Amino acid sequence: QVQLVESGGGLVQAGGSLRLSCAADGRTFRTDTIGWFRQFPGKEREFVAAVNWNGVNTAYADSVKGRFTISKDNARNTVDLQMDSLKPEDTAVYYCAAERIKMRARVGITQDEYIYWGQGTQVTVFS
Repeated sequence: QVQLVESGGGLVQAGGSLRLSCAADGRTFRTDTIGWFRQFPGKEREFVAAVNWNGVNTAYADSVKGRFTISKDNARNTVDLQMDSLKPEDTAVYYCAAERIKMRARVGITQDEYIYWGQGTQVTVFS
């Protein structure tokens, strides 16, 4: 069983930045596509960003393009989500997840493509 751990959430003013980090407990990310999803109260989780196993391919939700950047560091075994120009509507619980299929060139953007999930970290943006 893979355990993913998110960190870096918190409270930030609109326009500010936060950097989320995802680490795997007990295994390497080296062959995994890693995605970030977020969940608003009372809503389904939605896709935010993902990076494929070797860090070459990425995908972003339209709502975060140009503001969020995902990066994968296989040496440190972490995947970071740099979030800039944050807006109050970015307030949510953010989850990282590992895809079912290893070493795939494309990145998945639906929850069903991901098998291991972290517990989530709260991000709150106030105006």
